[in-house]
Amino acid sequence: MSTADAGRALSRRDVGLLVGARVRQGRSRVAASWFPILQASVAGGISFGIAHYALGHPYPFFAPVSAWIALGFTRDRPVRRVAELTVGVAIGVGLGDLLVHLIGTGFWQVGVVLFVAAVLARFLDRGAMLTTQAGVQAIVIVGLPSAVGGPTGRWLDALIGGAVALAVALLTPSDPRRHTRALGRAALDETAAVLHVLAHGLGTRSVTDVEDALVRGRAAQPALDGWTETTSSAHDQSRLSPPARRFSDELGTLVQTSVLAERAMRSTRVLARRALSVVGADVPHTVGGLAEQVERTAVAVEELAAAVGAGRDPERARSHLLAVGAALDPFVLAPDDWQAQSLVLLHRSLTVDLLEAAGVSSRDARAVLPEI
Repeated sequence: MSTADAGRALSRRDVGLLVGARVRQGRSRVAASWFPILQASVAGGISFGIAHYALGHPYPFFAPVSAWIALGFTRDRPVRRVAELTVGVAIGVGLGDLLVHLIGTGFWQVGVVLFVAAVLARFLDRGAMLTTQAGVQAIVIVGLPSAVGGPTGRWLDALIGGAVALAVALLTPSDPRRHTRALGRAALDETAAVLHVLAHGLGTRSVTDVEDALVRGRAAQPALDGWTETTSSAHDQSRLSPPARRFSDELGTLVQTSVLAERAMRSTRVLARRALSVVGADVPHTVGGLAEQVERTAVAVEELAAAVGAGRDPERARSHLLAVGAALDPFVLAPDDWQAQSLVLLHRSLTVDLLEAAGVSSRDARAVLPEI
């Protein structure tokens, strides 16, 4: 195979790996969001039906809009946020409808309505979402001046949609830990998969497998970022919401775990990049023992993923990782081979990151490593 053909093959393989990672992450997002989407969709339909059949509005556009905006498509639905969005939409629609009937539409009317809606929203509450939605809906009203049901018709539609959304939020309280646990398990499973491929590449001295591990490691970053962002948001809201305050401690632990897991993935990518030059060298290096330890690390990360997903203590993961850490002596795994020893040193850093993610203190995690 020519160099050009090899480059094209590598590119196609990389694209396949990236697409595969995106598909897995997409499935994970859909699995976590399909029920909230169904709830919001049903709420939108119910809102439309109430406004249309009960109030006689032929085109109650703002009823489902208000319900959809207030509920969104995630499980992260604190009642305060739903209420903020509902009130914001109602203010924007009601004030916009009223002012349009009084002063008409035009370029200066847009500015006036937007200014008044935003000032009123800021007066009523400090929430940024309330003010944003009030302004946006006011602009929409001025841009769609044809109203049905008098100057308050669309405002009533918005209230109906918001009321239905609030009812859904109150009647279906969600545990904020469930979604963050699911995201954590998916992100850690991606990390374990990268380590499995890297271990196989080291064991067989396959440059292709090591390259695949590096590509998969890069593709997994959005899953880790999404876990960290969602968990941080849930933790912040748990401290403000009395019903969710009892979950604050676990969510705080999950925030720390997500940050450490992201650090571990960066360490994994550094290890894979360094392994490329070692595996691809003309002279074979002593990496068999390291490959075994990387495989054991992958199994430990799978245990950590299962524990995070179930919300239990990662005792088995800690046990595996402590055994791995104790075996990472570069002079034993790669005697008289400084390049292979450099990989062991990088693996030590990765193991410390994972031990901390599994609940071991930084000091104890470093203490388990053999002295060098």
